[in-house]
Parts: sequence; C-alpha cells; structure tokens
Amino acid sequence: MDPKFRVSVPVAFRPDGDEPVRLQVSKEHEERVVKVFSVAAFEDKFRQIDEADMPRAKKTRLAGALRMTSKEASISSQGKLSVPKDWAEDIGLKADGPVKVAGRDSYYIICSEDSFRRIVEADLNMDDDELGVL
Repeated sequence: MDPKFRVSVPVAFRPDGDEPVRLQVSKEHEERVVKVFSVAAFEDKFRQIDEADMPRAKKTRLAGALRMTSKEASISSQGKLSVPKDWAEDIGLKADGPVKVAGRDSYYIICSEDSFRRIVEADLNMDDDELGVL
C-alpha cells in the first residue's frame, strides 16, 4: 500500500477499460478484508437476495446493508486502486505497509499479511467434504 492508500492491482484482476469496481468491507473466516467485485458480480448479489427464500423485510434489510457497506471505485490506468483510508485502517493496513491481494471466487480481497495467512490456514483446514478439490 502506498502513502495515499493505493494498492497495485494485478493485471488479471483489473476490469476491462474504464469499468468501475465495487468495494465492500467484509469478512473472510472472521478476518476483516476489503472485497473487490466487478459491477456485474456485485449486482448478482442482489439477484441472489431477491431469489432467496426469505421474508421480503429480510431481503430489504440485506440489500440495504450490502449497499451501506460498499462503494464504487475505479482502478487507474496505472493499475492503482484507492482504498478509503478509514477502511484500510479498519482492516489493519497502514500507509506504506504490506498488503495482500488475493483472488477468491467472483471477487478478490485486500487484506493484511497476517489476515491472509489466517484465511489460507482456515481454507486449508476445512474438511474434505467442504473442499471437494484438494
């Protein structure tokens, strides 16, 4: 992370052209992270909420919480993504400090090195039935 709380995003994770991304403060295995979604992947979350078998009031609360914990961002032509300073500090990142950028499913995460290590450890300690691939 540079002094202005910008992260270099690997080419494989960058959207095409000037397409924005959606940032969300969230958790992976109880570790605080910033998730980065394409606009399409983020909007798909709302489709999943809408199709879920739950009361309309709960769907409304979930969709509202999703909007409130996220914001639109863009990746510069140099591949830099600005992470809001308060969000970065909330997940344990410091200006000019180390950061991990890691692919997940339909998104990637930005987190501290310690959180990354614990996330990988938790992923690898899942039961074979939960993993199905390792």
